[in-house]
Amino acid sequence: MDTTAPEEIDGEKAPPMAPLSHLREPPTTKRGARTRAALVKAARKVFERDGYLDTRLTDITKEAQCAAGSFYTYFANKEEVLAAVLLEAQEDMMHPGMGRVQGADDPYAVLQASNRAYLEAYKRNAKLMALLEQVAQVEPEFREFRSRRADAFIRRNARGIADLQARGVADREVDPLMASRALSGMVSVMAYNAFVLGGQQEEGAPDFEELVSTVTRLWANALRFPGHR
Repeated sequence: MDTTAPEEIDGEKAPPMAPLSHLREPPTTKRGARTRAALVKAARKVFERDGYLDTRLTDITKEAQCAAGSFYTYFANKEEVLAAVLLEAQEDMMHPGMGRVQGADDPYAVLQASNRAYLEAYKRNAKLMALLEQVAQVEPEFREFRSRRADAFIRRNARGIADLQARGVADREVDPLMASRALSGMVSVMAYNAFVLGGQQEEGAPDFEELVSTVTRLWANALRFPGHR
């Protein structure tokens, strides 16, 4: 599978999670592909364990069980291997969104399914999401790509809200883009608090089903879905 292939948002290519310029051409041999894959897998484990700032390249090669010099055959530095980790994981790291609501669909059910899928993906990748928060503070180029990607999904959500407004399902008095930014941000922050910080809080992580139910109801109430006003 080509892990660098961009996703699509309503038929448009979504920005990648990391700069593609940081990636070299893939190895042409099976042995080279195996070694590179082992380094990427090891890098994710070490990044998630030690954090971006404290990760050393020797820790990655040790985890991958390969010679330290082998790293430089595939990656020039820590930024390049991080880009490979993020691009490999991007298909599983979803964003909140209603998706496309067809005429016969129940908007609330579509919203609930979308929130559930996002929260499940966030929970699976909680350590990597925590890493992204750290990297965004110290690497401007990664911060820019993260912002562009989030903005693309927010605009997708705004188009979905506008479509529901036109059909009389959502409150027509709210700005769809502003609503999308607020509601999408709410879900992502809730996910971060639940799955990244949850274990550090006295009350622990919230019940997953309650979390899905709460964020979905707040979305529906804010947009004044029929029956949720």
